[in-house]
Amino acid sequence: MMPVIGITCGTEDNILRVRHDYVSAIYRSGGIPVLLPIIEDAGALTGVFDGLLLTGGGDIPADRSGQCHAPDDIEKTLKPEKKERIDFEMSILRATLEAGKPVLAICYGMQLMNVMCGGKLFQDIGHEVLQALDHKKGMHEIEIIDRLNEDMKGHYVVNSSHHQAVSDAGDGLGIFAVASDGIIEGIFKKDYNFCVGVQWHPERIFYDPLSSMLFGALVQKAKTGRSRS
Repeated sequence: MMPVIGITCGTEDNILRVRHDYVSAIYRSGGIPVLLPIIEDAGALTGVFDGLLLTGGGDIPADRSGQCHAPDDIEKTLKPEKKERIDFEMSILRATLEAGKPVLAICYGMQLMNVMCGGKLFQDIGHEVLQALDHKKGMHEIEIIDRLNEDMKGHYVVNSSHHQAVSDAGDGLGIFAVASDGIIEGIFKKDYNFCVGVQWHPERIFYDPLSSMLFGALVQKAKTGRSRS
């Protein structure tokens, strides 16, 4: 049986919203995509899925990672994600890890994963990183500095649509990909089966070998875990 992958959603006007690219990427990788509602008892959902996909979203406020409030010039650029979504995804990520199930976290999802592990964020790359690339739009190159598997190596060109980024990796997290300006593009949880965060949007460039590899790994790990349970 195909493994079930739970996909987190944003909300707008009391409606759950998610880009179809996420659903398509999971299905094309051999998984059954299931959208997860935002509920108080997030842990109750972990029995529904075999793997978790944390999707992109808004900004994570500075105080959620134990940092001071952003300066006024940065504050104006922020579009904070809803508190209920952040709380829900923090909770379901913890529960998923406690259950030993695989996780792929994308863009905002990667930042949330980092904050949950005690890491810090740049609130706005343009204000805080000298000579930074334009990460808000377009494509740029990344380098794999720590292989997650034998096929993942070298340089890749990825898409970019963010202005926050990981500044300091959280406890137990390693860095596997960086941009040429030093911005962290990929993190992973050490000593864990598969918990990976990427700063780009692999669901939008599924044709890219690295991006499709990430979804394939999530689904395969979920399938393996399902067969053992």
